Amino acid sequence: MGLMPLTKEVAKGSIGRGVLPAVELAIEQIRNESLLRPYFLDLRLYDTECDNAKGLKAFYDAIKYGPNHLMVFGGVCPSVTSIIAESLQGWNLVQLSFAATTPVLADKKKYPYFFRTVPSDNAVNPAILKLLKHYRWKRVGTLTQDVQRFSEVRNDLTGVLYGEDIEISDTESFSNDPCTSVKKLKGNDVRIILGQFDQNMAAKVFCCAYEENMFGSKYQWIIPGWYEPAWWEQVHTEANSSRCFRKNLLAAMEGYIGVDFEPLSSKQIKTISGKTPQQYEREYNNKRSGVGPSKFHGYAYDGIWVIAKTLQRAMETLHASNRHQRIQDFNYTDHTLGRIILNAMNETNFFGVTGQVVFRNGERMGTIKFTQFQDRREVKVGEYNAVADTLEIINDTIRFQGSEPPKDKTIILEQLRKISLPLYSILSALTILGMIMASAFLFFNIKNRNQKLIKMSSPYMNNLIILGGMLSYASIFLFGLDGSFVSEKTFETLCTVRTWILTVGYTTAFGAMFAKTWRVHAIFKNVKMKKKIIKDQKLLVIVGGMLLIDLCILICWQAVDPLRRTVERYSMEPDPAGRDISIRPLLEHCENTHMTIWLGIVYAYKGLLMLFGCFLAWETRNVSIPALNDSKYIGMSVYNVGIMCIIGAAVSFLTRDQPNVQFCIVALVIIFCSTITLCLVFVPKLITLRTNPDAATQNRRFQFTQNQKKEDSKTSTSVTSVNQASTSRLEGLQSENHRLRMKITELDKDLEEVTMQLQDTPEKTTYIKQNHYQELNDILSLGNFTESTDGGKAILKNHLDQNPQLQWNTTEPSRTCKEPIEDINSPEHIQRRLSLQLPILHHAYLPSIGGVDASCVSPCVSPTASPRHRHVPPSFRVMVSGL
Repeated sequence: MGLMPLTKEVAKGSIGRGVLPAVELAIEQIRNESLLRPYFLDLRLYDTECDNAKGLKAFYDAIKYGPNHLMVFGGVCPSVTSIIAESLQGWNLVQLSFAATTPVLADKKKYPYFFRTVPSDNAVNPAILKLLKHYRWKRVGTLTQDVQRFSEVRNDLTGVLYGEDIEISDTESFSNDPCTSVKKLKGNDVRIILGQFDQNMAAKVFCCAYEENMFGSKYQWIIPGWYEPAWWEQVHTEANSSRCFRKNLLAAMEGYIGVDFEPLSSKQIKTISGKTPQQYEREYNNKRSGVGPSKFHGYAYDGIWVIAKTLQRAMETLHASNRHQRIQDFNYTDHTLGRIILNAMNETNFFGVTGQVVFRNGERMGTIKFTQFQDRREVKVGEYNAVADTLEIINDTIRFQGSEPPKDKTIILEQLRKISLPLYSILSALTILGMIMASAFLFFNIKNRNQKLIKMSSPYMNNLIILGGMLSYASIFLFGLDGSFVSEKTFETLCTVRTWILTVGYTTAFGAMFAKTWRVHAIFKNVKMKKKIIKDQKLLVIVGGMLLIDLCILICWQAVDPLRRTVERYSMEPDPAGRDISIRPLLEHCENTHMTIWLGIVYAYKGLLMLFGCFLAWETRNVSIPALNDSKYIGMSVYNVGIMCIIGAAVSFLTRDQPNVQFCIVALVIIFCSTITLCLVFVPKLITLRTNPDAATQNRRFQFTQNQKKEDSKTSTSVTSVNQASTSRLEGLQSENHRLRMKITELDKDLEEVTMQLQDTPEKTTYIKQNHYQELNDILSLGNFTESTDGGKAILKNHLDQNPQLQWNTTEPSRTCKEPIEDINSPEHIQRRLSLQLPILHHAYLPSIGGVDASCVSPCVSPTASPRHRHVPPSFRVMVSGL
């Protein structure tokens, strides 16, 4: 006796026509094996043509007019299947579908009596997760067509990937034009794209991918695998309309991976029917004859076996319960029998032609296959077993465009830009040479500190200049130490140390130079013309004050806003070796919050110090004692240092992202400035000391020549800028001195003529006129005036100072009483006195006013010799009170 009268209506749809041979094969085999004896399976087919109204009408007509149905088998169109499945609970009917893959039907609260032998669209998500883990892809992006079916799969995929340490970096959806979404994916550096769209949109997506160059070795597309064979051929015309040629479309498609359920198991294992999947496939192909194949035929075949095994278990359950109820007594209000059938369906577990048939919450745990598009055809490369949760990749079948699987993102290799070791070595060697030179200058300065040339140039200040230069040299070693040599904590300490060393070194060197120049300025530019003594201790105090200002600034800087190690990240650069990675350069800096303010304070202070030094050097440029005055060299040093610092600071700022160039510029600027400064200060002293040590310290002697007058005029001009009154007084004294020298020369000539006359004709001369006495008296008076003006060195003035009572034209009282006047003025007496006195006057007095040198000594000649050729030794100091 049969369960129900058998009536059959052939389905009109393509899926129905393709699965009908498989259903017939299953029913025939079940009958042959007498699986349900003494019953036979009554199967009634209804075709609804995917129309909701027709589907509901067919279902209600079958319930109302047909026999009692135990189960509902089928449902292909998602819309019709979902409506029927939702209403089955009211009739206690279990529905089994073989082709409805929509994820909506997985909701067991809404569809508790719905089962399906085909995996749902969501079943591919665990397989995709396994594939991502296999290739260690942890960053993906999704591109979804704005359709409910695809959106549901995308939402389920998000839940599957959540908590699996896989990041969905970007989620894009589109309706008609996917190019904007594809461009956004590229902008977010998405390399692994999980697509959910139909085959018509797939052509547009790959055309956009070609335009954005999102294909090849750097990208991997994973899309649905249920498209029709050679689907790209059908959309070729539409692709051309979007300026995407066939070769471009195929180039972008090359290597994509499709994911879909497996139509038939590939395992050579006998199924529940006693045949292997391959044997069943041959029988199916023979039976369908001219009917086109359907990808769901294996699931329909296994579905019939699921129904048979479910009914068998239900009858066994009824028999074991000792209940006098038969399965053919089922009606739509029998909840007990309906629950028994539902439980029997959940217990299904056998190996069918599509693999292991097991239900979990009404969902088929099937097999998912992976195919790859290779050379214009799809090749199976692996499969995922949902029951065992295993992924099997077929050896040597999957091919990637590159030598290895693409990266899930642009691999960013953060690379610290370091100072080149050879460059650091070269500049360190130059720095060491500079320090050796500074040490040599220090040795020279200490060794010759008692030499007049070095002693007058303040050796202590010179030592400070050398110390400042060596500190500046030492800072170069610290500027070259970065993350390749020291740790992060040590680098942060070096940020402060090198700033302190360079700042103190600069102030020490130039502060000492400017202090020396200030002393020269204070001495030689003294308006009051007073003697001024400035010792080195005072200069040390000045330099100490400058250093104290530096220390105050640096201490405040360190306490308020200390320097920290910061890392600057630059834009990515391609790998020079051509690998699929990008290099992000990193660069260490020493910075703080208010870096600009602190640097402005330091630069302002150093700039004022440099300007003050320039002013002092300019003011003392005419001081003619090289041992004391370094103004010319200081000016040259300031000029070189200023220019080099400005250029170095500008270039260093522009090469901020190139540490090798920046370090090279900073080091060369420091080396150049320190070396030039030390050489300008010490090399001239070294040369002068070796060639002519006295020339630098000898002052210029005033010579009464026309050239000296020009030099006096220059000196007067220089002094005029200091004090106009003093200059006028000096010019008056010089003019008066010159006039007196001319007068003395004329009187000397007259005296010599008188002497000659007396010597030639002594008998004719009986006396000397009174006016001759007056002329001699004038000579001596001029001598006294000149000596008082020039410093008081003449013998005549000394004699007058010692004998103030003696005056010209007076005679001694004793002599006057003893001898008559005519005897004193006799020719013999006059001749004798003139022969002695005139040479004495000539040689002893004239040197004090610029005449004959007093040091010129010659032996005494005979009294008869001419007076103009007689010389008296300097120790013979005789003065005649009258003639």
